[in-house]
Amino acid sequence: MDIDYRLAFELAPVGLALSRDRTIVDCNQQLCDTFGATRGQLVGQSFRLLYPSADEYERAGERIAPVMNAAGRYADDRVMRRVDGRHKGEAFWCHVTGRAFDRAQPHGAGIWSFEDLSARRTVRAELTPREREVAAYLSSGGRTSKEIGRALGISHRTVEIYRARLMRKYGASSAADLLQRLMAGG
Repeated sequence: MDIDYRLAFELAPVGLALSRDRTIVDCNQQLCDTFGATRGQLVGQSFRLLYPSADEYERAGERIAPVMNAAGRYADDRVMRRVDGRHKGEAFWCHVTGRAFDRAQPHGAGIWSFEDLSARRTVRAELTPREREVAAYLSSGGRTSKEIGRALGISHRTVEIYRARLMRKYGASSAADLLQRLMAGG
């Protein structure tokens, strides 16, 4: 039996994008559905279009490069943004996984998958870009403030300030309560 790889790409149950230099070269319908966009709105565009802010796009690129260089693969949960449709501009949690075709060029050619987590994890509190990044690290494995600080290039004390802000915004009484509220979407 011959396998039609184009059809497999198109019918994948997660959003898929082929990229070159952080630009969407091709995508499947599920990616369009996830971001509320048409293929024409996405192909040829920078991935920046899918981020809540330019800063988050830039910092994600900085985080991805060393991991891709070392492993050729990258994955995390992050807050993304709907492009168009009735939910235009809506922030939502998304699991993103990528693989570089050449790990020495992490932002060269690659393939990325995007899984919408909004059905089980919603973004309810209004968060700043840095708060969203800290929240993503907190909810992806209970990392310490020092580990998060190293990953984001900020001090562990700054991470603790952001953690305290998140606790206030989510009405959490402890770090464990904050984690539970982040995972539940508030």
